[in-house]
Amino acid sequence: MSTPRMTKPTIGVLEVLLAATDDDPAWGLKICAEADLGSGTVYPILERLAERGWVTSSIETAPHPSRPPRRFYQLTGTGRLQATEALRARRQRRHFFGAAGASA
Repeated sequence: MSTPRMTKPTIGVLEVLLAATDDDPAWGLKICAEADLGSGTVYPILERLAERGWVTSSIETAPHPSRPPRRFYQLTGTGRLQATEALRARRQRRHFFGAAGASA
């Protein structure tokens, strides 16, 4: 299972997915809004994460009658571990290079 490129949009999507709970799940348009990204960016990221086994999705079982069912996205156990580690490693690199740049 490979790690996706940690672009700003991918990080935004992962952060929304990491913050989602059973009581407050993540669905497509919610991810778009919270990550401040368009659907043309979010859905391809979700597809790539699903291909890597990081994300699964399910259809809402009891949708509101005035709208179509939502597709909920959640990190797999492995996806949650990998995403947490990838974001932690990125923060460490940014902190290291930021500190190194400040002393130069």
